[in-house]
Amino acid sequence: MKILIIEDDHTLSQNICLALQECHFATQVVYDGLLAERYLKKNIFDCLILDINLPGKNGFVLAKEFRQYNQHTPILMLTAFGELEDKIQGFECGADDYLTKPFYMRELILRVQSLIKRSYNKPVTHDNQLLIAGDIVLDKAQKRVFRNQIEITLTPREFQILQKLMEKKGEVISKAELIQEIWGSYFNANTNTIEVYVNFLRNKIDKPFAKNSIKTKVGFGYYLEV
Repeated sequence: MKILIIEDDHTLSQNICLALQECHFATQVVYDGLLAERYLKKNIFDCLILDINLPGKNGFVLAKEFRQYNQHTPILMLTAFGELEDKIQGFECGADDYLTKPFYMRELILRVQSLIKRSYNKPVTHDNQLLIAGDIVLDKAQKRVFRNQIEITLTPREFQILQKLMEKKGEVISKAELIQEIWGSYFNANTNTIEVYVNFLRNKIDKPFAKNSIKTKVGFGYYLEV
């Protein structure tokens, strides 16, 4: 699990970082809003710990803009203020939880763990922009794929095949069904084109990570097992 800590207080951010690492989280620390914005557009995180008062771009604006393209990743907001209006504004901008400084690190850890568990237990529907299968994340809106936080470049056909497999995670999909879905009814379903593309996809999704997620059920089709 990878956590992005966006906090301009260097001492506090390092303390949070160490506490999370002791609980076996991978962490990345960013000290201003503009730099955080660039990180968020290039990487996938399991949770954000976001301070409100940041240089460059404050936490309210950052959260609101992030939610325009990512509705899934949970946000825990930090603030030095305890006023109700600050909390309301934070939730309206897309925060999932709130923690007022000063706080106990144990409480922060418990809240992060709860947010991540809740986000990964949400059922994946066709309305969600993110599809998640184990350590594979597919962003339908941005047409991007990540495995173990590493971005993988796919062709449009490869992306479509993976999306279909992730939407029906664990279910066997026939070659004919994949061809019909991706190429249409006029394509010759007797060709080996789908096998070639599935092989390309395995070489990108599975092989570099020493995984075997895209399975073949002989005589039936393909399925995703993670």
